[in-house]
Amino acid sequence: MPPEKSVKLNKLQNRTLALLQELAQQSDLASTNDDTGDITIFGMPHAHGDHMHIGRFTVSSRFASGLGNANVWSALERRGLARADFPSSITITAKGLAHETGIRSEMLEEADH
Repeated sequence: MPPEKSVKLNKLQNRTLALLQELAQQSDLASTNDDTGDITIFGMPHAHGDHMHIGRFTVSSRFASGLGNANVWSALERRGLARADFPSSITITAKGLAHETGIRSEMLEEADH
């Protein structure tokens, strides 16, 4: 079987996937399907001021605009990285969880409050 082609994401889609991967690690916002490894996120954090909190991290609101964008969710779904039920929930597939965005450290900062 030939290797799978690399998934092409634009900047907004890539940032959104990186944040969804981090949100998937938050047990109070997510539920794991033990059979598939997929993780469903049932709630998105809300921005206050110029940032939002994801676990112990803060992220600038400008990086998080895709979390509330139905078109971004649909793009991730078309690429097999997620299954979207906008705006209620999004399931990150095992493929989406394994996708290397390469930008996590650029967006997430340790929270100081």
